[in-house]
Amino acid sequence: MRIAVISDIHSNIYALNAVLNDIENRNIDLIACTGDLVGYGTRPNEVIDTIRKNKILTIMGNYDDAIGNKRIVCGCDYPDPKDASNAGLSMQFTAINTTEKNKKYLADLPKELILNFSNKKIRLVHGSTRLINEYLKENSEEAEEVMLDLEEDILICGHTHIPYSRYYGEKLLINAGSVGKPKTNNPNANYVIIDIKNKGEVEKVCQCIEVEIVEVPYDFEKIAKEIEENEILPNDFARLIREGSPR
Repeated sequence: MRIAVISDIHSNIYALNAVLNDIENRNIDLIACTGDLVGYGTRPNEVIDTIRKNKILTIMGNYDDAIGNKRIVCGCDYPDPKDASNAGLSMQFTAINTTEKNKKYLADLPKELILNFSNKKIRLVHGSTRLINEYLKENSEEAEEVMLDLEEDILICGHTHIPYSRYYGEKLLINAGSVGKPKTNNPNANYVIIDIKNKGEVEKVCQCIEVEIVEVPYDFEKIAKEIEENEILPNDFARLIREGSPR
């Protein structure tokens, strides 16, 4: 079973289209998305429509929750007041430019999913099993705590915009990274492919699962220029897109 997991598209239709085109050539059985379809970028409806058209299995991210349920904050922790102000502008633009039909779609998304493949149980969340907006950064105390209590074999999350995979004993934590707003100091879109080998039930989880982090180049100048030409979104978002910058 080969599963492609995408995350944190953030209204960047150009990155999403490039990633979906890449996935088409990789013999994938299932595409799943760990949320944050909207926010930051200029094309919320196009992203949502594409996700729906392709029937991609999707859960709710914190931005999806906020826009779908018509809240004024995204739920992220921004120590820098400038970042908080910019997030507010992102919310303002996205709320104005997302159709009511698509807001309802976002509001109706599940907050987590549990899948079963080849005797392996997989749990998909956006932030963590505890909170939709909790960051499970690589090697963090939060990640260790969550994995200690995890009942499933594999936990897949997003939210940090940085892809990685790590074992905690026989349990595997995978972060799907970010399609539309990576924080890897690289503008390329990224996602993960999880290959669950069809081995015997007695095999250990670490012996039958392979995780590949995939980078996909795309024309990021399109989205960057659209942001700069927009009257609401801050130009700093264009810089973040071009640099793949954490800030």
